[in-house]
Amino acid sequence: MTSAFPALPDAPIAEKRPTTSTFHGITLHDDYAWLRADNWQEAMREPDLLPDDIKAYLNAENDYYAKAMADTEGLQQTLIAEMRGRIKEDDSSVPQNHGPYAYVRKYVEGGEYPIFTRTPLDGDTVETTLDVNIEAAPHDYFQLGGVSVSPDHAVLAWKADTNGSEFYKLRFRDIAAGKDADYVIDDVGGFAWADPQTLFYVRVDKNHRPNKVFRHVLHTDPADDVLVYEEADPRYYVSVWRTRSGAFVMIGTGMNDEDETHIIPTDTPDAAPTVIAPRRKGIQYDVDHQGDRFVIVTNADDAVDFKIVTVPVTAPGAENWVDLLPHEPGRMVIGHFAYQDWLIWMERENALPRIRFARRGDDLKTQSRSIAFDEDAYSLGGDPSPDYATDLFRFTYSSPTTPAQVFDFDLAAETRVLRKTTEIPSGHDPADYVTRRITAPSHDGAEVPVTILYHKDTPMDGSAPCLLYGYGSYGASMPASFSSNRLSLVDRGFVYAIAHIRGGEEKGRAWYEDAKFGKKVNSFHDFIAAGETLIAKRYTSAKQIVIQGGSAGGLLVGAVVNMRPDLLAGVIADVPFVDVLNTILDETLPLTPGEWSQWGNPIESKQAFDDIRGYSPYDNVTPQDYPPMLVTAGVSDPRVTYWEPAKWVAKLRVTKTDDNILMLKTNMTSGHFGKSGRFAALEDAARSYAFALKAVGRAT
Repeated sequence: MTSAFPALPDAPIAEKRPTTSTFHGITLHDDYAWLRADNWQEAMREPDLLPDDIKAYLNAENDYYAKAMADTEGLQQTLIAEMRGRIKEDDSSVPQNHGPYAYVRKYVEGGEYPIFTRTPLDGDTVETTLDVNIEAAPHDYFQLGGVSVSPDHAVLAWKADTNGSEFYKLRFRDIAAGKDADYVIDDVGGFAWADPQTLFYVRVDKNHRPNKVFRHVLHTDPADDVLVYEEADPRYYVSVWRTRSGAFVMIGTGMNDEDETHIIPTDTPDAAPTVIAPRRKGIQYDVDHQGDRFVIVTNADDAVDFKIVTVPVTAPGAENWVDLLPHEPGRMVIGHFAYQDWLIWMERENALPRIRFARRGDDLKTQSRSIAFDEDAYSLGGDPSPDYATDLFRFTYSSPTTPAQVFDFDLAAETRVLRKTTEIPSGHDPADYVTRRITAPSHDGAEVPVTILYHKDTPMDGSAPCLLYGYGSYGASMPASFSSNRLSLVDRGFVYAIAHIRGGEEKGRAWYEDAKFGKKVNSFHDFIAAGETLIAKRYTSAKQIVIQGGSAGGLLVGAVVNMRPDLLAGVIADVPFVDVLNTILDETLPLTPGEWSQWGNPIESKQAFDDIRGYSPYDNVTPQDYPPMLVTAGVSDPRVTYWEPAKWVAKLRVTKTDDNILMLKTNMTSGHFGKSGRFAALEDAARSYAFALKAVGRAT
């Protein structure tokens, strides 16, 4: 059978430089370990410092990609124009009241980045707090990492990354003067105000691990900042935030499945942090403050799908926690928001989210209420007021067919007001599209939810191509949300499907736990089952499915293409985590120690070593036919280092037995998240969609 996307001649062939390493008496052979630069930490900050031989290989792959995709340039430009046509260029957020101002995030026509403004509640003078377009103009890459106004609304703290390495610089802007202070703080993670002069921030170490919290006083030398907390365990990452009540700065530290929280009263910011509950193996807890109590979501006491507890501020230890909302198996409590008089929380059950609320003092089990929705599959997001004493709760709603809507819900009156529906300037009629939720039986009988979107005129006779997307790690649940970009595929006859596989929490905590450690393979079997069910139900057919996943979702598609290449028309692996065994064996890498709670520690455990070696995509490349593949990487990426996809492609190219295209596109000036800017990012989407269309023979 002739490929819809054949390889070009003269594909780059990476030099083999064999190396070996031995663990648990087993010798690992690696021909491409040299692609990991010895100075990778320097190159992450300054990509030009990458060694010449590595740079030459990556550039050769980029040249090959450009030639292979040259005939899709017109298509890509058409796709970009379509997707841009669905973006309202002069757009604004719904004003959010905060203290004496209404704050707005807006875009102007042609602007890549947002402009932050505010208007006094008792006036009409619009004041710009930060124009990101101006700040981004000198840079090829610019990512705003966060903004936070001081409690007196006089100073804006903001941070940005200008090379994709996620090493952010923190600045302080005098809003009235429109000028930043004459100093910056380097390598900052999170930050939070205590009072108008005092801010706490997390510093990231050379291995990109956020592990220290400092206290900074405005207009003082950062070299004099006081270290208030240091995390010694490299598995734990540190964060800071200010409670909505304004009473505390919280220092959170933890890994994927374990938490510990310390508090500092904002009226005594120089006080030493005190712990709420010491860390315990496998115990997670998330804290908010409400009056004389803390309200906590936790999995303590075998609350697998989490519960809500309360505890006095004066005695916050776990021995004093009292259930507010008892654990209910299958109902996942996924977040909560404490107002002065209200508690709002979000749940998920059978892959659908729900918002519930209760007045303080009500019995959460018997007196709480829910906000109802009608569609079969949808996505919700909480956007709570930054003010503590309010009855309004803002949330967002969308579905695969319904563009995002912003609602204000009056908790006391139990009424909602639609404040905004995302406008699609080029036009969008939800009636033209169909959303379905089906289930796919996996290899062990587990029922895997699959959300499907297609155009009403697309025949459901098996002839349609399908893009099947998945992630399935860290408990991250894939929402059934609206994406205007996807319409460019769906309007061309594609079925778009999201597989809610194990590894996420769509069906509760057990859904996540059932794809950890040695059970990770369940994610792959679930994804394959989703594809097979789509074929069986005639949404598509074999060799018509393009699979896509990024980061840990790249592990998913990498494993699946090794297992069942016969199902596939193509693979899109975005910054894929594919060299799993070597990465999890290397504790010097930024994320590795914290990853052991997900995959196991193969350094100490022979069982974990065998488990990971059994599915790691790089270690399981075999001489067989593979479908057309598009793989991406970023030189500045601290999450999935560039050499993982580079090594994988190098090995695939000399091992696979087919004549299908295999491409590696490395962004030489950015990191994990690709291009920055709302329009520039469309280029990445257009590239993926053009590849998918060409892989199924529909690129014309």
